[in-house]
Amino acid sequence: MAEIIQKDGTWTFDGDALHLTPGRDKNVSLLRKTLGELTVPLGALAGISFEQGKKSGRLKLRLREGADPLLQATGGKLAEPNDPYQLAVDSDRYGVAEYFVEEIRNALLLDQVPATAVDRYLVPGPSVPLSVSAGDGTASFDGERIRLEWNWKTEEAKSAAGSRMLYFADIESVEWHPAVGLENGYLRFTVRNAPTKAPPKYDPNSVELWGFKKDPLMALVAAAVQARLPHPSASSIEDRVPIGSNSPAQDAEPPAEPDHDALLRRLRELGELHKSGILTEEEFTLAKQAILKRL
Repeated sequence: MAEIIQKDGTWTFDGDALHLTPGRDKNVSLLRKTLGELTVPLGALAGISFEQGKKSGRLKLRLREGADPLLQATGGKLAEPNDPYQLAVDSDRYGVAEYFVEEIRNALLLDQVPATAVDRYLVPGPSVPLSVSAGDGTASFDGERIRLEWNWKTEEAKSAAGSRMLYFADIESVEWHPAVGLENGYLRFTVRNAPTKAPPKYDPNSVELWGFKKDPLMALVAAAVQARLPHPSASSIEDRVPIGSNSPAQDAEPPAEPDHDALLRRLRELGELHKSGILTEEEFTLAKQAILKRL
């Protein structure tokens, strides 16, 4: 097992998955604290890197495309402090961070995890029921219904009709966008047979966001809905997860432990890759050590 503990959080790798726990430091973002611990299967990873700085460094995980509903719903627009797949590392822990990276890369090599896109979510979305108040309203999701309630800051033309109830079965897509500069952000739901091109300020299916502290939390609502919608690679509506069931990532069986013979075969394959010059001496030694640890 490899582990790195920082004020920003704790990352633990048990050989099959990474457990990402946000820290309790006051500088840890509200989104990460609210999201809580994330379990990321090794098979969901496309890579890991560590960037050093003069005073601090940063560990970064790269997930396979389509593996996480949070990244899918936000389109990669989460700011660095809110990104659960980054960890600030103090300079005196650089050695631990480099060892952590080495362990993950060895495991990816050993298990031959591809960096290609996936056709189902491998990381579960936020749990429900979930309710967030930010911008001009409150968005609540219980797994079957989305309720939008307006506050005193809501444009009168949008609030006049009162609270909005959207049924999950009618939702085609969800999108979250942060406020950038003078451009306001939003949480928007696209409803089947009722499309709208109105700006979020007037759209009754949108919550407008202005860049305040709680705005990123709306991304959790988006992710919870996204996790239950058909995966972007799905070809038909029949692929939708039944209401009330777990997400595909939760229903999937854990990968089987590699047996003794399989590890020996992999060791022989690595030897051939090294002999042919595909693997360097250092890469071969690291991969071989990782296999021997598991024999």
